[in-house]
Amino acid sequence: MNPKHFACALAVALGHAAVLAAQDSIAAPATAPSLTVTEAVIARAVVDRVPQDTASRFPVEVGQVVCWTKIAGAASGATVHHVWFHGDTQVGDVELTVGGSPWRTWSRKGVPADAPGAWHVEIRDASGNLLRRVDFTIGG
Repeated sequence: MNPKHFACALAVALGHAAVLAAQDSIAAPATAPSLTVTEAVIARAVVDRVPQDTASRFPVEVGQVVCWTKIAGAASGATVHHVWFHGDTQVGDVELTVGGSPWRTWSRKGVPADAPGAWHVEIRDASGNLLRRVDFTIGG
């Protein structure tokens, strides 16, 4: 190969290597931490950050229940929502701030004695994505 051709081939090869190197050095887009619900229960109360008297069925005279949630993978300052439903009717939306990972948090909902039947809480991230659903029954 004559020196001109060699120099030209070398320049082309180095040019391709530079393009490949540039492609390889592009960082992947940053992604938000993967917020997950590792535990979620309905309880009568929370004592020392621990749910008490958990169940899926409560008497009509329960008065109030608590949705207790343990979250992993969240950055400090992230938020989750406890969206409360009686049947298909939304009856509450509580925004909760997460302080780190893992993190335990909860919200309370008063339950009128005249509201028996199927209830559930949807635990959602700040964008509204459903992370977990917890079903429970009042009465019956």
